Amino acid sequence: QVQLVESGGGLVQTGGALRLSCVASGNIDGIDAMAWYRQAPGKQRELVANMIGNNIKYIDSVEGRFVISRDNAKNALYLQLNDLKPEDTGVYYCHTYPPFKAWGQGTQVTVSS
Repeated sequence: QVQLVESGGGLVQTGGALRLSCVASGNIDGIDAMAWYRQAPGKQRELVANMIGNNIKYIDSVEGRFVISRDNAKNALYLQLNDLKPEDTGVYYCHTYPPFKAWGQGTQVTVSS
């Protein structure tokens, strides 16, 4: 079983930056596919970025502003959020894909205009 714990959210103004962290524990040997999702109030959870092996994908709305990375030595996944906009507001979740499927508890990101 895999446990994920996110941190790093907060309240920032438009144009600000945050760095989200996700630390994995448990049966994590072989995890090669991880992602960040977000859920805005009243909306469905959506993929923000994922890293499958060395392949990285971003949704169009964050391309060029967000950077996903991982540190295998620390069992950590990161998401650097730059040039934040009010529409980036939401709860950000770390996710590992099957067969290690798990979700973190989420970390709140609020961007004020």
